[in-house]
Amino acid sequence: RLRKARLRVEKAIKEKKIFTVHGPYPVIRRLLRARGWVERKLPLNRKQLKQQPANQSKQQLDKGASGGGDEQGEAENEGEREDEDEKEDKEQRSEDSEDIHDLMSFLVQDQVPNFLWTIRLSSVDQELLPRIEVVNRYPRLAALCTKVGARGPQGGDTRSAGVQKETTSFSKQEGLCQSLQNLSWFEQVDFNTFFPRCYRLGFKDEKEAFIDDFRLTAARSLLKLALQKVGDRPVGTEQPSKPDEVPGDHESHLMLSTAGPHSPLYPELLEEALEVCEQHLGVLGHQDIDRSTPSPCRTCIDWDRFLPEYYRVAHEGARLEPAREQQERCQELLQRLEEKLPQLGIEGSLNVWIIKPSAKSRGRGKAGGGVGHTHPRGEGVPLSLCRPGIVCATRLEEVLELAQSCVGTPAGVCEWVVQKYVERPLTIFNTKFDIRQWFVVTDWKPLTVWFYRDCYLRFCSQPFSLCHLEPARHLCNVSIQKRYKTWQPDPRVPPDKIWSNKQFQAHLARLGRANAWQRVMVPGMKAAILNALRCTRDEVGSRKGSFELFGADFLIGEDLQPWLLEINSCPTMSPSSAVTRQLCTNVQRDTLRLVLDRKDNPTCSIGAFELLYREAAVSSCLTVGLRLMVTGCSLKKP
Repeated sequence: RLRKARLRVEKAIKEKKIFTVHGPYPVIRRLLRARGWVERKLPLNRKQLKQQPANQSKQQLDKGASGGGDEQGEAENEGEREDEDEKEDKEQRSEDSEDIHDLMSFLVQDQVPNFLWTIRLSSVDQELLPRIEVVNRYPRLAALCTKVGARGPQGGDTRSAGVQKETTSFSKQEGLCQSLQNLSWFEQVDFNTFFPRCYRLGFKDEKEAFIDDFRLTAARSLLKLALQKVGDRPVGTEQPSKPDEVPGDHESHLMLSTAGPHSPLYPELLEEALEVCEQHLGVLGHQDIDRSTPSPCRTCIDWDRFLPEYYRVAHEGARLEPAREQQERCQELLQRLEEKLPQLGIEGSLNVWIIKPSAKSRGRGKAGGGVGHTHPRGEGVPLSLCRPGIVCATRLEEVLELAQSCVGTPAGVCEWVVQKYVERPLTIFNTKFDIRQWFVVTDWKPLTVWFYRDCYLRFCSQPFSLCHLEPARHLCNVSIQKRYKTWQPDPRVPPDKIWSNKQFQAHLARLGRANAWQRVMVPGMKAAILNALRCTRDEVGSRKGSFELFGADFLIGEDLQPWLLEINSCPTMSPSSAVTRQLCTNVQRDTLRLVLDRKDNPTCSIGAFELLYREAAVSSCLTVGLRLMVTGCSLKKP
């Protein structure tokens, strides 16, 4: 057995086939071993992969030859956080105890791995990392994979942002919502056509911009409500029934106004909304260029009076009674606004916003900071604000209450971003879903991107409804929906709440939309991914030989257009269903084909990957974030 192990190790060293896997990736481990690679496992009770002295490796070899190798268990340090991924990692590692792979791992402890697949770069000693030829992670991904980033001293405040599954400080880095502001430098594309507008609540200027946006959206929503037929009840104004009980939930209490739904509205309400929208059109047409005030929409009406009345109409059933001339003006204004505002179609009429932790994944984090202490059992606070992680809100005061948690936090950390909720999503069996779409970046300079043709859909547990903001209806994250296993959705929704893209295409075909996937959704997702990468590549830590598999989350609108929600680094490969078990296995297999097999055989199969974009190998003339200087000498007048 020792002789066999030596021979395999010698061959692997000669062919540069030493690898290390850190995290819940049994498929990667199995596929590499099948290719003749030898694993150098993480040392016992150590969080980091470090270079071992050669004499230590010899001592381990002697120990292994004498039968003491079973001490080399690969369990994680007991002090580590034990989430689901770490538990699965432990289970997988324990499978190889007393196996020949343990013995071979002893033999290569003094070898630098040629290939590393890790759940986080912090698991690798920083002196060893540059010597590893191929790594599955890029450093400094905050500009792409967090909702907010960090401003350096030039911006007036200093903040920290954590890359998913890592806690790392960044200076002069921006999150995705800020990075997309630079898109116009690279493409003549408005990011508002594929990314719901987003604001960082920890920054005063963006908080004020959000307040303006919320007010303007309320005014537009009132125009839409005024156009509904007499006798129609606006969507979402039904009196909410008692929400289903979920372990840990707080009691629900709606924040209703003191005036009842049948109390008269003040007569100028609709006229004020029309005035605001008229002025906003002027701003959009640059008619305000000579004004001294930054936004005429801030002072044209009394918003403290307008918003409570709007809430009564949108959420409490109060009835607008517009004159025919007012209805015609509403229709005409909305048509003109639609030409200027790409997101008018997804806004709906209830002004719902979604609030997210800035650098958390899978819905983790706590909402509202001290809200639970200020309002015991959520009294006076909507149900949405009592939930951990991602929350939904329909009132300005709800969002601003969360924004207060950013004030006075250590190092100026901004904990929350707020994004416009897509109120008119495409649903399947009246159930909301999103799409997890994979892609791989094999180089940043020149940018080289590979798109995976297979993906999967994630369903919510309850029918879609805007008059109930429970996560079971609105947040498609698998980790969130696990809490609602006992809830019974539409019987046509799969029990594991997962579909493959092929099942989705079959569903579209039954609806007479067979071409929508290939002609609308896939091109839209490709364009959104590429645009996000183009405006963040100068902020990412580029490293030759590295690559990364990303997971982009998309929502599909009623018009079948995809909307990018976020991009996740190190997406989960833990299967939650039969569909994801197969697809996750396939994407890991094809990723290894792409980054390893293709080096030796450029014509080998790369499975479902296709080249999305390869930039010409020329240096970019545009560098975001650098101060440019023009030098020269003056010319004398003739």
